[in-house]
Amino acid sequence: MTEDRDERQRHLPAGRKAQLAAYVADAGQVTVGELAERFGVSIDTVRRDLDQLSAEGILVRTYGGAVSLATVSRTDRAVDQRLTFQEREKEKIATLAAGLVQDGSTIMINGGTTTLALARNLRQHRDLTVATNNLLVPGALPATAVRDIYIFGGAVRSLTLATVGPVSFRANTGAELDVSCDLALIGVGAVDADAGYTTSNLAEAAMMQEMLSRATRVAILADSSKFGRRLFAQVSELGVADYLVTDRMPAPEMRDALEANEVELVVPANPPRPREAKG
Repeated sequence: MTEDRDERQRHLPAGRKAQLAAYVADAGQVTVGELAERFGVSIDTVRRDLDQLSAEGILVRTYGGAVSLATVSRTDRAVDQRLTFQEREKEKIATLAAGLVQDGSTIMINGGTTTLALARNLRQHRDLTVATNNLLVPGALPATAVRDIYIFGGAVRSLTLATVGPVSFRANTGAELDVSCDLALIGVGAVDADAGYTTSNLAEAAMMQEMLSRATRVAILADSSKFGRRLFAQVSELGVADYLVTDRMPAPEMRDALEANEVELVVPANPPRPREAKG
């Protein structure tokens, strides 16, 4: 009897989506084709269901399928895995963040796949000085966009392909050279109204903090799946940033917290506006 009821419910949109969400949560990662076969519906129907479930924050849409929130929440995933998460959202963020970068300026970019997407989106820029701990950024930067590229030294985290160490360089004499930038573009692992910006690794958090301290302006980059979450190490409180660049409007509580901390929310419907840095 229960099996018959479940079978009837499967062909109702609400029932199907509930079962689909439960299946993704249990499997962790699925493809559109797999779901279409399992639930006996078309590829287009599955895509619409996944898009709606993603918009509702129930799962995370990926190219060709979806992953559960629990899978996304696992820390220290390798770069090749993270490249497939929230691809469209990262491209939206990268396009918006590129609009904050001024020709001839000096920018700092941290490790991560969202900042990697940003680097690729600097095609229209010129005469940039870029300092980064992201080992993939130099190869992604358009040659026409940059004047100089610098990589911060330190230990290399193979999972993230980023260095972890001091935000500094040394002269031939061994003396430490003070560095600063016009804009720091920092990707974070989570954003919370109370906890601020957080990440999963303590050493990375310390390095990101130092990048923020050396910047005239700060842009935090985070897709909407990271809202309302907190990870192990705090990078900074909300108010340290001048901008939060994301793919869609957060919940009212988050919007209110950002406004109270004078953080400009940059989303596709609200592109960046030039303004003075804080302080």
